[in-house]
Amino acid sequence: MGKNLYLCHRISIYVHMRFLGNIEAKTDAKGRAFLPSAFRKVLQGASEERLVIRKDVFVACLVIYPGSVWDSIIDSMRERLSRWDPVQRQTFRQFVADVEEVALDSNGRILIPQRLRTLAGIGTDIRFIGLDDTIEVWATESSETFMDADEFAKRCAELMS
Repeated sequence: MGKNLYLCHRISIYVHMRFLGNIEAKTDAKGRAFLPSAFRKVLQGASEERLVIRKDVFVACLVIYPGSVWDSIIDSMRERLSRWDPVQRQTFRQFVADVEEVALDSNGRILIPQRLRTLAGIGTDIRFIGLDDTIEVWATESSETFMDADEFAKRCAELMS
């Protein structure tokens, strides 16, 4: 008789979420904003309660990740990084250090931490943009949000051909 070998691994159930929309909103004096109802419905449909927010790596906006999406990104990143490479450890450290967990309150609002609002240049007037499985939060007046129409058409043609 051989020994029984039990393999234990983390099973993660990932429900694909699609956030769609470009919705203007305002933050109050404490930095709270109503998460658009269309986005709340997507979260509820996927039974997501945990949200993670961080400044985008490339541009001056914030990204809200449902907990399962964030966990998937972190798992993927950890698989690619060496724990023994100091530059990779520093990159990972910085990526996760700039994160805050946020929760929807009973009114459907999230509190956007002041530190993150400052990093992204966000004031009172904001824009929520659904970006597939994440939600971006932009300062309404940001010029980085979209490219001009001709550039957009050119990039779409390149991507889709």
